[in-house]
Amino acid sequence: MNRLMQWVMAAILICGATVFTSCTKQDNPVNPADNLAEMILGKWITADENGQPLPTNEKKVYTFVSTTKAYVSASLNQREDVGVWLNNVEADVVIKGNEMSLIYTADESATTLEEFIVTDIDNTELIAKHKLTVIIDGNVVDKTENVVRLTKVNRDYSEAILGTWEGHVTNSEGSEFDDGETHRWEYKADGTYVYYVKDGDDWVPSANDLNEYFVDGILLATRWIDNDVENREWWEIVSIKNDVMKWKGLRANEDGTTYTATFEMKKVE
Repeated sequence: MNRLMQWVMAAILICGATVFTSCTKQDNPVNPADNLAEMILGKWITADENGQPLPTNEKKVYTFVSTTKAYVSASLNQREDVGVWLNNVEADVVIKGNEMSLIYTADESATTLEEFIVTDIDNTELIAKHKLTVIIDGNVVDKTENVVRLTKVNRDYSEAILGTWEGHVTNSEGSEFDDGETHRWEYKADGTYVYYVKDGDDWVPSANDLNEYFVDGILLATRWIDNDVENREWWEIVSIKNDVMKWKGLRANEDGTTYTATFEMKKVE
């Protein structure tokens, strides 16, 4: 793995010196983002990909704490053989002009390299050509290229969500796991939660296993095991105010159409 990491880091430097230089000259961006190193600091969330809004379950959060270090959060389960759970994973950052690379390791066998050619950035959004390479056990298992738009996140609900909440879906489509009833969750500081079900007049913990979650900025990701099957659900926190929490989630249907689910909860403990 050390040899692999050295190879990938060398690739970053080579890309910065050659590949990205030729692409930048060819594309001649209107805004070369010479101030990228200054503007990138803070928290960002992916909003669009190739001009299309991203479903909530495909979003990533990047927190740049310096020009050389960032943290990445994502809960992606696009393929049965690759289920990504990144909760503030540390990434090494290299910035040169409007070119930026991130490299991080999700576990001992998987390394991810993300490369950005930033064509525009201000205090609210970033637009870039993006290349993703995933290496597992020395083999490239995923390689994609697209144009992404990230938006700046100025709120972080990771502390405000702690406690017990009771709520329900507030639109007709809602959650694929919802039965139309009111539900209760207790979010703990260690990244776990308790899901309660109603037994007569009492709330009792469910029989689900795992029950993990994270909040990074406005992105809430949850996963649990029910009858030996891992399930996941993703939301964006719209607001937490006066003990009322509101969520929304952009969902994709099998035919490619999308809809927005909404949820509202009240704090009970």
